[in-house]
Order: sequence, then structure tokens, then C-alpha cells
Amino acid sequence: MAHGDDRIMMHNPNTGREDSTIAVAMYEPVRDAILAAVHDEPGMRFMDDLFHAVEDRTDPELWADASVKWFTTTVKLHLEATGLLERHGSPQQLTLTDEGRSALQEIQA
Repeated sequence: MAHGDDRIMMHNPNTGREDSTIAVAMYEPVRDAILAAVHDEPGMRFMDDLFHAVEDRTDPELWADASVKWFTTTVKLHLEATGLLERHGSPQQLTLTDEGRSALQEIQA
């Protein structure tokens, strides 16, 4: 999963490919924020609600030179591809899988 010491390969459920790498320092807080937000509000809507939830649950300095929307979308897709998150319907609503709930418990421990 990790690529080098400080980057992680992102997967995309839409293409089945590894698409890009991002810094672990960006991935982990965004992943943690997404999992916690969707846990707290099952059925959270992707576009509006998730971006705001990630922004609210992360350090504002994280976004000084980065796009919250791009990183949230990239990590959300990766969490879907790795089986931690599921999307339903249109507009997209998100729920945690059993694996996602387990991952969140590990993060919070």
C-alpha cells in the first residue's frame, strides 16, 4: 500500500487502476476525517457534506496549499476501492462497511 517512505498509492474503483500517489501526511488526516464523518452521519452526501466535514475535522493549515475537494475525492475513491466505504444512489450517499468500522476503531484506539 505504501509507496516509498512518505507516499501512498491511491486506487480508483471506477477504473480498477492505481492512479496516483499522495503524501501519507495528507492521506491519513483525510482518511481519518472521512471515516469519522461517515460513521457519525451514515448516508452522508458526497459532494456538499463530505467536503465540509473533512475541512471541519482537519487542521486548516493542511489546506494552505492544497485542494480539500481534490484530496477528499481521491481518498474517498481509494476507501471505496479498498472496501472501507460504500456509495449508494444519486446523489451519492456514503456508508462505512464492516471493514471501514474496524479501521475507524483501530485509528481511534
